[in-house]
Amino acid sequence: MHPKLPLHGWRFCALLLGAGALTALVFPPICFLPILPVGLLVLYRAAEDASSWKKAALYGFLFGLGLHTVGLYWLTNAILTRVHDFWWVLPFAAPGVACIIAPLAAVPAVACRLVAPGWRRVFMFAGSWTLADMARVLIFSGFPWNPLGSALELPGLVGDVLIQPASLVGVDGLTLALVLIALAMTQLRRGVVLSGLCVIIAGGWSAWHLGHHRSLAITNPRIVVVQGNVSEDQILTRNVRVGNFLRYLHLTEEGVHAAQALGDDRPIVVVWPESGFPGILDEDATARDYIARAAGGALAMIGSDREDHGHWYNSLEVVDPTASIAAIYDKSRLVPFGEYKPWIIPFNLLPETLTPGSGLRTLGTPGLGRVGPMVCYEVVFSGAVVAKGQRPNWLVTISNDAWYGNSAGPRQHLATGRMRAVEEGLPLVFANNTGISALFDGYGHEVQRITWGRADKMVANIPSPLPETLFGHLGRHFPLILAAICVVVAFLPRRRTTP
Repeated sequence: MHPKLPLHGWRFCALLLGAGALTALVFPPICFLPILPVGLLVLYRAAEDASSWKKAALYGFLFGLGLHTVGLYWLTNAILTRVHDFWWVLPFAAPGVACIIAPLAAVPAVACRLVAPGWRRVFMFAGSWTLADMARVLIFSGFPWNPLGSALELPGLVGDVLIQPASLVGVDGLTLALVLIALAMTQLRRGVVLSGLCVIIAGGWSAWHLGHHRSLAITNPRIVVVQGNVSEDQILTRNVRVGNFLRYLHLTEEGVHAAQALGDDRPIVVVWPESGFPGILDEDATARDYIARAAGGALAMIGSDREDHGHWYNSLEVVDPTASIAAIYDKSRLVPFGEYKPWIIPFNLLPETLTPGSGLRTLGTPGLGRVGPMVCYEVVFSGAVVAKGQRPNWLVTISNDAWYGNSAGPRQHLATGRMRAVEEGLPLVFANNTGISALFDGYGHEVQRITWGRADKMVANIPSPLPETLFGHLGRHFPLILAAICVVVAFLPRRRTTP
């Protein structure tokens, strides 16, 4: 028997809320891994000690509420950009979203009580936590932000090593492994030994994987990422839009000249972020002409709004050297409460609602190579960044994180891009208006970046893609099966011992 947690009543509820809040320190950019087993152990023991499944569910909810309120604190910054309209939402931004996600943390708290204590309960908790976490894609248009697996995204080489198993099992598989390892430590000496052994094996495989470069013989373009560092207030103010546009043109010219100075015949592609163009690009031939001239014969991928038969889209548009629109990709996964109003909200929170695009696709415009485009939020979805049967040679996501200020938000967003690069074995270009913009290779190694809050350009050769990964082939089905196996194992009968 383990010692019971000492608190009761409201103090006990406060303990669960605080444990969840502290556990949020595992998320990027802090990635304080030692707090994870402590926080999960508090919830695990509370669920075991609960007098009923209803109390266990309450404890799980409170833990999840603390976890996601702190993990998503930066959502309040988005309200501050329009505080005169939505001041009343300010206290509820992060807690409100957390309340929607928090019930999922009640699932493992209740499920683990269905089986006997010991290893079975550990497997049940880890498997049900992962299954519940994966179900977040079903909430509105999906909100799989901050899975526990992202805790391994430490900066530099250490993080590169830790996240390599994502190429096999995805971020959901990393979540499953982290919860298993954290709770295995509750099983006294044997659990600690097994946890350490798993970490050593995974780390050894990751180091081997990183040391055996297997890039395909494909030459990707040279990119010029332009980060204009335009604040959200400036984006919404009409009389400064021309100045912002000129800033982007100037940085584009500088970047293209630098790219051309590197020589060889590698095609050059300019990338502007979401909201990079302050108008309707496909209706503005003059603006496209300025962009084409600044790009100096290169293709330019520009973030712009688009209207078609009364429907508005958040789009990535490709401008060719003749100033024509060569390709268009419309964002298909919209941000709930930000780009559309969920059906459960009975009043209009947004001045207008965008229309989702037709879905993922790979662009094959000459000069681009084969590229998989995404707009902002879409990069968050594990296993859903590559169009089925259309594997590209590189990925690009354009975003505008000016809404969230210099907070954890842009850094967590960038971390999702790094994880998608590892999962798919594809280099990924992340172009952000205020930062952070970066280029990752197929191992998730950061090739180059522009820091937050800086107007600058980034010139780099996009690395070659890796062969298709196991996760890229199987998708989220693999971690789903692994989590389900954990649940099934938890229900296996005990082996009888002969007297």
